[in-house]
Amino acid sequence: MSLLAGFLIFIVSLTCLVIAYLTKQFQEENIIYSNNNKMKNTSLISKKVEKQKDFAETLNGRFAMIGLIAAVGAYLSTGQIIPGFV
Repeated sequence: MSLLAGFLIFIVSLTCLVIAYLTKQFQEENIIYSNNNKMKNTSLISKKVEKQKDFAETLNGRFAMIGLIAAVGAYLSTGQIIPGFV
């Protein structure tokens, strides 16, 4: 295994661990939030975006950009989208 492939595997593993941790954290916060804030008035027309959802979408977009940059970097350095696969 080359040094670049090992580095990419490390980055992907680290990204998976961070995403798993944040997903668990958001699920716990969502459960706490939903238990504390029961819907009191359902006749409201306008809906507001919750801060957790806004933060989650921003984080998802940033990880997508990191993945795109990693794919472009791998392609530029090796000529393959996934180094090591024919």
